[in-house]
This record gives sequence, structure tokens and C-alpha cells, in this order.
Amino acid sequence: MPKPSSISDCMRTNPMTVAPTENLASAVEKIIEHRLTGLTVVDDQGCVIGVISELDCLRGALSAIYNDGDPEHVLVNEVMSTQVNVCSPEDGIVEVAQQMLDTRQRRRPVVKNGKLHGQVSSKNVLWALMQHTRRNSKSA
Repeated sequence: MPKPSSISDCMRTNPMTVAPTENLASAVEKIIEHRLTGLTVVDDQGCVIGVISELDCLRGALSAIYNDGDPEHVLVNEVMSTQVNVCSPEDGIVEVAQQMLDTRQRRRPVVKNGKLHGQVSSKNVLWALMQHTRRNSKSA
């Protein structure tokens, strides 16, 4: 049975991003309003420099509140993770799925020529795997 194809077949293009200098409240608003689990942090040239998850936001907001501060004064770059696992559009879906399991990360920025090209989530990968399974069971 042939393997499902590449990440480019299931990735989301033009994913929502956040700048490292945006305040935490702005990132939280984007996450809540668009029902996301996190955002990719990009610099002015569109290069991926980090990710910020719901848990990163929660940690930053609680820290600000406990220290008599305001999440409006916390910047994304203060709470984002800079250890980012990325993939390329040509990477195989099965390999990326396994990497997601190994790292327990549900989304990956897709990078092409050093710049953010898209994003793939575990939902996107799961959909692609199920589509592949359905196609192969119909042709059998």
C-alpha cells in the first residue's frame, strides 16, 4: 500500500501569526477568537522564531497577575518557546505524524526557503491519513 503523500497536501496556507513584540493580551485574543491552540511567532522577514501555545499564554498571564502586573505589559517574546520543530512542504505525512507523537506537539510550522510557508496540525495530518485509508479501501 503506498504511503500518504506530503505535508503540502494537507497543510494550512497563510496561518495566523504573531510578532515577538506584540503583547500577550493580543496573542490571547487571536487564539480565543479563532479557536486556535497556539500561534507561530515570526520576525519582520517572515522567518519562524518561536511558537506560543495556550499554555504559554496561561503561564505568562498568571505570572503577570501574581506579580501585580498586567498581561498587556507582557510581550510574546517573554513567554514564547524558541525550541521549534518545523517541517517542509515535501516532508512525508507519516514521518511528520510520528514526529508529532514523539514530541507530543500538535502543530508544526511549515518552512520553505527559510520562511513560514504554512502550518500543519495533528488534525490536518489525521484527516490526510484517513483520506488515504479511505482511498485505498475503495480500490481494494
